[in-house]
Amino acid sequence: MDIVRRNNVTVTGNPRGRVVVLAHGFGCDQNMWRLTVPALERDHRVVLFDYVGSGRSDLAAFSETRYASLDGYARDVVEVCEALDLRDAVFVGHSVSAMIGVLAADMAPERFGSLVMIAPSPRYIDDEGYRGGFSAQDIDELLDSLESNYLGWSATMAPVIMGNADRPELGEELTNSFCATDPDMARVFAKTTFLSDTRDELKTVSVPTLVLDCTQDAIAPREVGAFVHQAVPGSTLVTLDATGHCPHLSAPEATNQAITQFLAGVR
Repeated sequence: MDIVRRNNVTVTGNPRGRVVVLAHGFGCDQNMWRLTVPALERDHRVVLFDYVGSGRSDLAAFSETRYASLDGYARDVVEVCEALDLRDAVFVGHSVSAMIGVLAADMAPERFGSLVMIAPSPRYIDDEGYRGGFSAQDIDELLDSLESNYLGWSATMAPVIMGNADRPELGEELTNSFCATDPDMARVFAKTTFLSDTRDELKTVSVPTLVLDCTQDAIAPREVGAFVHQAVPGSTLVTLDATGHCPHLSAPEATNQAITQFLAGVR
């Protein structure tokens, strides 16, 4: 129960259905899945949670040392699964959580039966033969801006991340989510996220995997989705007719359809 409280775990849906774990990205919380849950809860047991430092998690449990690497967040996921005694779960991770799911599945393979990666990126910084979408200088400037003025950074970056400039309410929602996150904890998560490199871990994935990318995404361009697809053995790539980095909010119908069709095929 301590883990359940720590990560503000919520369980809904069909108690007899296969378990689907929904994991939010940086600066968000489980509320970001509110348009996805209704598409899943009739046939699946749906587990939602907040990473420590996000949403209504127990902020007292935050450790800068633990969360200085994605392994710390992956351990959160594994501990939630252990607390609920989940096995063969479907892990749906948005953005950096897609990579956290890869690490968690490697730590505790008995807990996970398949992965869904929404707008994943194993490395945000460009490298030789690899386009992540940002130069090292871009990321340094992003982190410096976040460090010096987190609220200002949130107001500027959230609409860019969300995209869909013609629907400003989406950018405002993400801004509010960022601003509701403790700035010191957000800085740690941001640095951990944007400096991560989990490309080598992708080849260890041995479960059915769906990769979802978007036609336009300022954070994870389509080259990244293609890289993840090629690196994960036997994965399926679906490009959503959606813009922005959060298709579960900006294009929920298309996102939900892709997820449910995948789930129907891996039962």
